[in-house]
Amino acid sequence: MSGCGCEIEIKDQEQRGVLYWLLAINLSMFFFEIGVGWFVQSTALIADALDMLADAIVYGIALYAVGRSAQHKIKAALASGYFQCLLGFMIFVDIVRRIAFGSEPESLFMMGMGGIALVANVVCLILIKKHKDGEVHMRASWIFSANDVIANIGVILGGVLVWKLDKRWPDLMIGLIIAAVILRGAWLIIKDAISS
Repeated sequence: MSGCGCEIEIKDQEQRGVLYWLLAINLSMFFFEIGVGWFVQSTALIADALDMLADAIVYGIALYAVGRSAQHKIKAALASGYFQCLLGFMIFVDIVRRIAFGSEPESLFMMGMGGIALVANVVCLILIKKHKDGEVHMRASWIFSANDVIANIGVILGGVLVWKLDKRWPDLMIGLIIAAVILRGAWLIIKDAISS
């Protein structure tokens, strides 16, 4: 039946289902990873955990936008981008703090936790892949999920370098790179939302 709105309703339900899963995965991983990161003094893990939190908030904002007007979706994407900027700067503050006061990151925990987070984010990418070219709030969700995979690989690499070199600077560098990736993703979303 043409014009009944059934197609829109099905699409909205699909988006909601995907976003609920993404929200649950990222929120769970945030709590797990922030605890491990703090315990093992890893800037990279803390940065990745904050990225998980940012993504969870992005997915929550995207859930709000599902079924709403295009203007609401644009505002949701903008809010997501601005929030990502804030968390990127928070990571920079943590890096400065660790440079000033020191840290001794545990490489094996970094590699293990990075691997667990990588699996979680690959699952997220698979879940959202169908919607990556969709509406602006779903495109934002895709970009953040793709950035997470990059960050997780960075954490694992940082753990390997900390272990091999027996130095803390690779952990700080990976934290810095993750912050830059977050800020780049935020810029892409803000730019996409403004041009929509």
